[in-house]
Amino acid sequence: MSKQRRTLLKVIVLGDAGVGKTSLMDRYVYNRFSDHYKATIGADFMTRELQIEDRVVTLQIWDTAGQERFQSLGVAFYRGADCCVLVYDVNVSKSFDNLHNWHNEFISQACLGDPKKFPFVVMGNKVDVNGGSSRVISERKAREWLASKGNIAFFETSAKENYNVEEAFRCVAQTALLSEPNLHDIYLPPTVEAVEEQTRSSCQC
Repeated sequence: MSKQRRTLLKVIVLGDAGVGKTSLMDRYVYNRFSDHYKATIGADFMTRELQIEDRVVTLQIWDTAGQERFQSLGVAFYRGADCCVLVYDVNVSKSFDNLHNWHNEFISQACLGDPKKFPFVVMGNKVDVNGGSSRVISERKAREWLASKGNIAFFETSAKENYNVEEAFRCVAQTALLSEPNLHDIYLPPTVEAVEEQTRSSCQC
């Protein structure tokens, strides 16, 4: 039996307060959702393992505060990241407009070797609100912005309805692995099992 490779990926989740960053992570890691979340203070992280081919991938997902008073903490958490997830609320124009600021802030503080090659994934969350009738950011508008940034991978999501959450985070892992093919592997005995995701992503990562 062949040995399994294990890789740890650090993922940073950024976006305005209230866009659903914690909800998305909670849904993905614990498969749960609550309508009552307290604002994240500073930063926190959750982990989940998944299997990608012969590799056991541990996603260490950092949930960062969206409030401006905590943004100065970013440099301490951004460094060493393997992927950055940008989240906005499809029902709030400002949260989408601020993606540009979050994108630039991460690049400026993360000390990246080559910012143009660093992997980002964007999630437009809360597509379930009012059956979609209250949304103000169309998928087309989002994709136009994504194209201007180098065709960043994109998913519209609903943490509440568990829509596209599995697919989006699998894409995060795939995108990070593809961008850093020389990641250091730790080999595990074949008896170690990883959590298999039920849903496969169709993302062209």
